[in-house]
Amino acid sequence: MLKNNFFKILAAMVGFTICTVFATSCNNSTTNNADASATKTDSTDKDGFTQIFDGKTFNGWEGDTSVWRIDSGSFIGEVTPTKQIKTNTFLIWRAQKPSDFEFKAEYRISAGGNSGVQYRSEELKDIPFAVKGYQADIDGANQYTGQNYEERSRGFLAMRGQKAKLETNQKPIIIDSVGNSDSLKAHIKVNDWNEIYIVAKGNDMKHYINGILMSETIDNDTVNRKFEGIIGLQVHVLPEMKVEYRNIRYKKD
Repeated sequence: MLKNNFFKILAAMVGFTICTVFATSCNNSTTNNADASATKTDSTDKDGFTQIFDGKTFNGWEGDTSVWRIDSGSFIGEVTPTKQIKTNTFLIWRAQKPSDFEFKAEYRISAGGNSGVQYRSEELKDIPFAVKGYQADIDGANQYTGQNYEERSRGFLAMRGQKAKLETNQKPIIIDSVGNSDSLKAHIKVNDWNEIYIVAKGNDMKHYINGILMSETIDNDTVNRKFEGIIGLQVHVLPEMKVEYRNIRYKKD
């Protein structure tokens, strides 16, 4: 009898140990899966914007890597007295040639810097990483930041504070104001991160900085207007400058 009881107790202890180990293993597995699920992020946010820069590589982008590099989750474009460029150069997003879209990015630019976000643009065949087309302008002195400037074509389309209409073979016609240029400038941070936001729908293009509308362009010029093209980030020909872009997002409309 004692011998039988001993084996019963031993069997019960072994069974309890096995169950405990199994339960612990299951709990760990569940926890690990939960952790993995918690750390997994979707590249599309609640507003429908998709991240188009992973913060680590040039995947989907192409440009002159003697000018552009990646550091701390940002694209950095820089020219120095010993590293010069002969023409404005662009880091080009290769995945699409958008038509109607929205674009957001955070940027920081040096005091003497000149940059911008090119869109609905085309590459030049004879100059590597050079483009022509609409540009949401950015500069460190914030003289031009927020305006619409057409690179290698019609030039100034809508200055900061202007709502402009373009007709074929005519200069821009100012049809309204979106605010005083200096008052709008006060919303732009100096030597700090700002957000640029572009909304391009049909022939209507709006440029925002930090959520504030800076300019609007309505392009009725049937000869020169464009409804689709590449997106690119600019480094301008200068003795010295630096610009950084991060958190780059895109939404197709």
